[in-house]
Amino acid sequence: MAVERRRGMARALAAPLTLLGALSVLAAGPVRAADPILQTEESDIVKLPPGGPHRILVEDAVYRHNKDGRVYVVDTDSGKLLGMVQAAYNANVAADPSGRAFYVAETTWERGNRGKRHDMLAAYDPQTLEPTMDIDLPSRALVTPKKPDLAVGADGHYVYVYDTSPTNSVHVVDTAKKAVVQTVDVPGCALIYPWGTSGFSSVCGDGSLANVSLDASAKPTVTHSAPFFVPDQDPVFEHSPGVAASGHVWFVSFSGLVYDTVLGSDARISKPWSLQEAAGLKPASDAHAPFDVTWRPGGWQLAAVRARDSHLFILMHNGTFWTHKEPGTELWEVDLTTRKLVRRIHLATPSTMVGVTQDAASRIFLTDEAGDLNVLDGATGKMVRPIRKLGESLIFTVAPGE
Repeated sequence: MAVERRRGMARALAAPLTLLGALSVLAAGPVRAADPILQTEESDIVKLPPGGPHRILVEDAVYRHNKDGRVYVVDTDSGKLLGMVQAAYNANVAADPSGRAFYVAETTWERGNRGKRHDMLAAYDPQTLEPTMDIDLPSRALVTPKKPDLAVGADGHYVYVYDTSPTNSVHVVDTAKKAVVQTVDVPGCALIYPWGTSGFSSVCGDGSLANVSLDASAKPTVTHSAPFFVPDQDPVFEHSPGVAASGHVWFVSFSGLVYDTVLGSDARISKPWSLQEAAGLKPASDAHAPFDVTWRPGGWQLAAVRARDSHLFILMHNGTFWTHKEPGTELWEVDLTTRKLVRRIHLATPSTMVGVTQDAASRIFLTDEAGDLNVLDGATGKMVRPIRKLGESLIFTVAPGE
């Protein structure tokens, strides 16, 4: 019995002690795990894989707040935006032909909209989007972004920047030296159409070409062609397409004439032919009959060339003369060798821009007012995919091998 009592007493004494322990724990609050040791955050850079033939650059001028322009890097096979870089007020973008870099010429002011002006040319690594060159320019033409305001020679050694301060000129940037090595005056002429590794041409106000060849020290020699169009009767589009490596440019006039041109110190300009005649229609009128309605070229980046088969893709609309800014309601594909229409593609939404890749499985790029980038199959003209709301003011594309 004593043992039982002792055991009972032991059990009786144990219960109050357990209760007291529980009360103590409750009074102290709930038991918490130790706080984790936070790791030091480290910055890194995501590196894109090498780009394929369908990775393109798209410039968005963002006209509603165009100090915030940008260049998008877009994979049109997946429909994904891979990255972007700033392209401040009325910037221009061009790419190295071998894909080693792309270039953005832009302008900023120290106090936002005032203060000291800075004109710059930056080069970007296409995989990290990190700047690899960032230099000051003497100035640059501050106009609405146009592809011929910035150009790259066929081997990527020279980058050309068009300027109008204090007169029409072109700054020549040596990408190896990362410096402006020459400024070439081209009075009365504008824009840049590169040819070969060390030459470019500009279109002049009298309808002629100024042709600039650079020697090994970047010293220029300037020659002029005879006038080949009458600017106040039927001017040519600034965004006429060309191929830098061959110096081949197809200047397209407002009425739809095509001037097949091989640039050089002695530029060769062929007799023009009519886009409308290529489609079995009558040639369009020029400024002498401005109210005649017919199919005419129009838009911003209104034409692109696929060099491997010499096919021209050009936006067309039905209108009068001087409607050259109207978006295209059709996309015409024209064989530049036979000068015959291959097909007419009706566009569900009008487009001011057309681009094309140079590969065997080529893609065609169009845009619309919603900021979509529409990707078409280059062989069939059928929609591959829309990339919805890519930007606000998509104005031109840069594709590999242009």
